[in-house]
Amino acid sequence: MEPFKVHILGCGSAMPTAKHYPSSQVVELRDKVFMIDCGEGAQMQLRASRIRFTKVSALFISHLHGDHCFGIMGLISTFGMLGRTAPFHVYAPADFEPVLNSLMQMFCAGLGYDVVFHPVDTTQKAIVYEDRSLTVETIPLNHRVPCCGYLFREKQGNSHIRRDMIDFYGIPLSQLNNIRAGATWVTADGEEIANDRLTLPADPARSYAYCSDTCYMPQLHTMLSGVDLLYHESTYDASSVERARIYYHSTAAQAAQVARDAQVKRLVLGHFSARYDDESLLLDEAKTIFPDTILAHEGLIINV
Repeated sequence: MEPFKVHILGCGSAMPTAKHYPSSQVVELRDKVFMIDCGEGAQMQLRASRIRFTKVSALFISHLHGDHCFGIMGLISTFGMLGRTAPFHVYAPADFEPVLNSLMQMFCAGLGYDVVFHPVDTTQKAIVYEDRSLTVETIPLNHRVPCCGYLFREKQGNSHIRRDMIDFYGIPLSQLNNIRAGATWVTADGEEIANDRLTLPADPARSYAYCSDTCYMPQLHTMLSGVDLLYHESTYDASSVERARIYYHSTAAQAAQVARDAQVKRLVLGHFSARYDDESLLLDEAKTIFPDTILAHEGLIINV
C-alpha cells in the first residue's frame, strides 16, 4: 500500500505559546507532498520533520486569519533561495490574491519559479485539485471570515496481480497492466480466464478531512461520511461552549459529535486554546462520545 501520511507541524490557536506552533500540516500521498495552512514557524517545522522543501507542490489555505497564513511569505522566499524552479500552487480564498501579489512584489521579486494562485470559493463543496491518484475537495465551514476545510480523497487503485496465476498461465509481462485494469486472459487453447482468478482486490481508497476553524455545524457530518481520518478543531472544552459560539469555534465534544455522526474511523483534535496547559481534558471529553480520538502534537505523523 502506498504511503498516505499526515504530518502535524502546528496545532495551536492564535495566541502564541511555548508549547504549540500555529496551524500547519503536511499531507504526503503516493510521493506527493501538500501543505495545509501555513502559520508562523511552518518552515522551521518542515526542517524538524525532515520534509524536503522541494517536494512541497501546493499549499491549501483554509482562511485568512494570521495563525493560518502568516508563514506563507517566508516559505515562498525560502523556496527561491533554495533554487526552486517548479511552480508552487496556492489555493486560498479569492480575497487573498491581491494581498499575495503585493507582498510578492515587495519581498519576493525575481523568484526563479512561478507562484500560481487558485481562488477558492469557501461557500461551495467542489473539487479544486485532481491528478491521477487523488482529488482535493473543499468543505464549507462556518467561521468569522470565509473559511473551508479540505478533503483529500485517494482514487481507487487497480487490482493486485496474483503472480502464481500469471506464471501458471504463462501470461507475458506486457499484459500485466491490462490484467490489473480488469482484462481477462485467453489461453492458447481458447480458454477464457476470468480476471478475478488472476488478481486480488485493490487496496481500499483512503481519505483525510481537515476541518479548520469552525463553529459546530450539525450538518457537517454529511460532507465527511466515512472518511478514514478527520482532523477537527477543538479550541475549547465543554465548559466554554458559549465562548466557542461567540468566536465561531468548536469544543472537543462538538468535534467528537461530528466524528460520530460522520462514522469516521479516527478523529484528531487540534487548534488548542492557549488556556490549556494540559489538553488531556479535551481528549477525555471527546473520547466519551467518540472513543477513537487522539490529540495532535507537533511532530506527530499519522498513517491514514
